[in-house]
This record gives sequence, C-alpha cells and structure tokens, in this order.
Amino acid sequence: MSREPLTRHRRVHLSGSELLIGLPPGLLPALLPELHTVRVDGGLRRKDGLSLTYGELRAPRSVTGVWCRVRGSGRPPGSESSAASAAGWPGGCRGLATVGRMSSENGESGPQLHVVLIGYGKGGEVFHAPLIAATPGLRLAAVVTGNPERAAAVRRRYPGTEVIGSAEELWARAGEFEIAVVTTPNDTHAPLAAAALEAGLSVVVDKPFALGSDQARELVERAERLGRVLTVYQNRRWDSDFLTLWRLIDEGALGRVHRFESRFERWRPKAKDTWRDGGTVEQGAGILYDLGPHLIDQAINLFGPVAGVYAELDARRAGVAAEDDAFLALTHRGGVRSQLWMSALAARPGPRFRVLGDQGGFTVQGMDGQEDRLTAGETPDAADWGVQPEETWGLAGAEDDVRPVPAVRGAYPDFYAGVRDAVGEGEPVPVEPHEVVHGLEVIEAARRSAAEHRVVAPGEQG
Repeated sequence: MSREPLTRHRRVHLSGSELLIGLPPGLLPALLPELHTVRVDGGLRRKDGLSLTYGELRAPRSVTGVWCRVRGSGRPPGSESSAASAAGWPGGCRGLATVGRMSSENGESGPQLHVVLIGYGKGGEVFHAPLIAATPGLRLAAVVTGNPERAAAVRRRYPGTEVIGSAEELWARAGEFEIAVVTTPNDTHAPLAAAALEAGLSVVVDKPFALGSDQARELVERAERLGRVLTVYQNRRWDSDFLTLWRLIDEGALGRVHRFESRFERWRPKAKDTWRDGGTVEQGAGILYDLGPHLIDQAINLFGPVAGVYAELDARRAGVAAEDDAFLALTHRGGVRSQLWMSALAARPGPRFRVLGDQGGFTVQGMDGQEDRLTAGETPDAADWGVQPEETWGLAGAEDDVRPVPAVRGAYPDFYAGVRDAVGEGEPVPVEPHEVVHGLEVIEAARRSAAEHRVVAPGEQG
C-alpha cells in the first residue's frame, strides 16, 4: 500500500507502523479490551509498545463513527495490501466508516460553516483569507481587526465579510460562527485560541501553535474537554517539493534515507521595524518561531520523533533581539539525521532539500510557488494552482546519473477542506495537534542546546 502524508488522507494512512482509519462506533467496545489503560478523552493508551488515539467522528447533530490511530514498532500485518485489509490491524480496528462530503465541489449544496478570522496581517491576508474564501462549504463571515487600513482592505477584497473591531466583541457574538482562525502575533496565539474554545468555537491556530509545549498541551486538553475541534496551520505539509519528496521516499527511489537537509534561507540584511524582527524570544519573535515550525514539522512528518537536538542560534543583524540565523541537527529515533537551516542573512542560499539514501539522492532548489501567488493576490481556485514549472523540478539519482522528477502538485487548499470536513462531518483534523506539540519540544530543546552547547533530548527535564 502506498504511503500518503497524515495530512492528505481521511480514511486510512499507513507509514511504516502508523495506521489511521475510521470505524463504526459499535466496534469501539471490541477495541477497548485490547488496551491496558483507557481514557475517554481521546488521549493515548499503550499496550505492548503500541499507542492508540481515538475520538468520535461527529456530524453536526450525531456521532457517525470514531477514528483511531495506532502506532507501534513493527509493520502491521497486511500493510502491503489494500486499505481495507490493512484496516484489519489490530483486531478491533476494522470496518471503514463512510461519511459523505459536506458540500459538492462547486459549493452549491450543503450548509456553510461560518469562519471568523482573527487578525489580518500578512498571515491573515495572504495565507488564510483567500484559502477560506475559496473552500466550498466555508464562508469567510468576519475578520477581527482594529486597524483601520486593514479593515478597509478586508472590505475591498471581501465585500460580503463583516469587520469586527475586537476579540471581546467577537466573544459576545461567538454563537454566530462555527470556526475561529487565530493568525495574530505569536504570543497571543494560545490565549486567543483558549478563549475561542471556551466561547464554543472550533479553532485553527497559525504556527507556532504556542510558545511552549506545556502551553500547547493545555490547549489540546482544553479542546478535548470541551469537545471542540482544534488544529494547527502547518501549510508547508502541502508544498509541492515536500509532497514530491514524500512520493520518492514512498516509492523507494532513494533506498533507505539516512540524511535530510532542509533550508528556508532569505537575504534580508536590514531588519524591519516589526515585532517579528524587533521583538524578544519571550514575545515569540525570532526565526526559530517563524520558520522553525515548518522545517521541524516536515522532518518529523517524514522521519518520526526526535531523540536528540543540537542547535546554533545567533542574532546577527543590527537591531534584532531574537535569533535571525539558526541551524538545528536532529537525530530521529529511527536513525535518520535531519539538518535544518533557517536564516535572514543568506546571500547565497543552499538547496531547499538535499536528501541522501543508500540508493540515490534528491535535490531541489527554490521555493514552492504557492506563497508567491497568494502574495500577488491570486486565488487558489485557479486551474493550474500548485503546478510547478518544469524548470523548477528537483533532480534524483546518484553522481552524474540524475533525472528531473515531475513535481507533485502543491495543495494548500487541502488544509481548509480538511478543516471543513473535521468540523462539519467529524473527520480527523488535517493536522493533529499532538504531533505539533512534539515540534515545540524540539524548539525548546534547541534553545537549551544553544545555551548549554550540548545535545538535548526533547522533553528533557532538569
């Protein structure tokens, strides 16, 4: 069975020893006896080295099924065969549920979910509003901003969208909306997300999910206690180059991967007068909170949990308080080593990816084009959305025997389609918050490593 990213499959996902399936609620009693400990809040349960997470698949008014994810150290029986066969592992996890889409592809049938976007800086204007507005089944009903210029920009581009002046006004009217999207300065992400959950809304939080793993866990626990949908905007899981690399690894084209190099490098020698450049680490500023969540999340999504972190963090430009140049070396529990660079002072950037396996390697230059197109004001419903020009394709092979690799189409719109299905139909969220918590543990370990000049294990105490 071919492997697909966790973020791109709603029914069955198999990656080595991971399985994500849907099953009818009547099978839950058959599943629970397999477990030594059971928590009804959707937390992790462990038995013989396996862990399992499950939760209800909810339609607007009823439970339509449950989902579960099983992780372990071995490959499940039947994993090389069909999805239906793989779904028989373990014994209680079988019988795939079928849940219809909330709306048709053209958005003309089914109800709409009302989305309120909190914040309209670059994140809200470029990365969220266009995707929400283009997603069938979602309506960009309101934007929260107290900035008059941004309010005017909302009204010009989205004349049917209301502008709300403050978060306090939103909480008083929360019953008018189903989903809140938090895209504000980093240190406000967790407080606003918590308030939105308490107001009865499902919540999307831009990266970084929170400024620390404990704060993130509290958000996850709050959402589970309240029965709300909570997910994180990790859009780089839908970059063309990342999806292309995933396919190559899945097909075995590189053999056994042992090294993964990944870069987000920019040439911005003069710092801007913004909170992102001028703020402190405590305020959520710095490149590790800005670009680090993307690079770390991609590495974890490809190669699994991290056992050790070594980091170099430097503030190099005048007027910058937090780091603007960073290097992380991650050792994954499975043995792969990831090296991640992020910089605002890279006059000659390196390749976006360089990936080495025992049968070949893969390199790709430049960036996925979806951000540039969104920044230019294009809408993501264009017929050629996510298509990469042939001259930007990566190369795979060994030494001089290399070939261009057709790029998998980038798919940022898939994130909000997944949000719609999670909130409206009870499907699994497009990005599981528990996975993002581990990425924040890696960031915490990186800061400690840079300060103490040693390798640090994520979650290390003392």
